[in-house]
Amino acid sequence: MVTFSPMLLRQNSVLRVLIVDDHELTRFTLQLALQNQKNIALVGLASNGLEAIAMVEKHHPDVIILDLQMPVMDGITASKQIKSIAPETQILAYSSVEDPQVEVMVQTARIDAFCKKDISTQELIATIARLGEKLVSH
Repeated sequence: MVTFSPMLLRQNSVLRVLIVDDHELTRFTLQLALQNQKNIALVGLASNGLEAIAMVEKHHPDVIILDLQMPVMDGITASKQIKSIAPETQILAYSSVEDPQVEVMVQTARIDAFCKKDISTQELIATIARLGEKLVSH
């Protein structure tokens, strides 16, 4: 289990996380992976970028795990709108795509970190923790 730095624990003992992915199984798997982490509170699940924006306005997450390719509104478009309404929210782009065009789009998106969907659970949790630490340093 990954532990958060003492500085983070003093400032904000629980990171509020939103999961956004169009695949139900992926959302469920991420929920299972995160629900037993004592420093993470899952604030919601969304299946597209439009739902994510509504949830950001309602739940004010600290970190969003955001799929890039979704129907209704993709993650790259959503990231730009989310950052305009909640600039401090840390966005972790989460994708299985190996397309060079997507990599170029990621560089222009408003995201704070990127990981492939084949990342280990421990690495994912560590990445979320690092994003949480960025919130403290602001």
